[in-house]
Amino acid sequence: MTTKVKICGIKTEEVLDAALEAGADYVGLVFFEKSPRHLDVATARALARRAHERSRAQVVALLVDADDALVDRVASEVRPDLLQLHGSETPERAREIQRRTRIPVMKAIPVATEGDAAAADAYLEPGGRADLVLFDARPPQDPAALPGGNGLTFDWRILAGVKGRYPFALAGGLTAENVADAIRLTGASVVDVSSGVERAPGVKDPELIRRFLQAAKAAKQTADP
Repeated sequence: MTTKVKICGIKTEEVLDAALEAGADYVGLVFFEKSPRHLDVATARALARRAHERSRAQVVALLVDADDALVDRVASEVRPDLLQLHGSETPERAREIQRRTRIPVMKAIPVATEGDAAAADAYLEPGGRADLVLFDARPPQDPAALPGGNGLTFDWRILAGVKGRYPFALAGGLTAENVADAIRLTGASVVDVSSGVERAPGVKDPELIRRFLQAAKAAKQTADP
């Protein structure tokens, strides 16, 4: 099965079009003011509409410990296909947002050890607290660090215990050069890239996007026997 690809942190029509033309399955819009990829709701609404009109790619709205007001505004005005919760949202908060918006939820799980990966189980219990989990590198111990998009990788062998148990997304320092190995070792259903296709923080490069999509789509989810 071909791994799906999410290009996150899109800010302009040019970059959106490059991602769609290259075959992205998901396009991510960030709502987090500390991020260089942050968008206001009006700009995001226009980009989401363009994506829905031009392709079958799903629009993902990335939120970080958002309050109800922002959750409601993004859900009603941007109308994303998926909400990505990339903060410290509990399983209960994830379920609350899911029920409040009636939009599927993807929860990011920061990992540095095998024990960290096990935290995903609480979000995948029967009853549906998250529809998908995303494993991302744990951010550095720095108050100024972003919860994601830091260009950091982690030891993908950490995910050996979850490989094959359920579909999941993978992020953290992915590039066109390493994404095939990441897919082969983890069996990720989705790979998520942001800084790995940028020429500067928050500035996406259309050529890097095309190269990443080509590498990811050509990769195998398991090694040959």
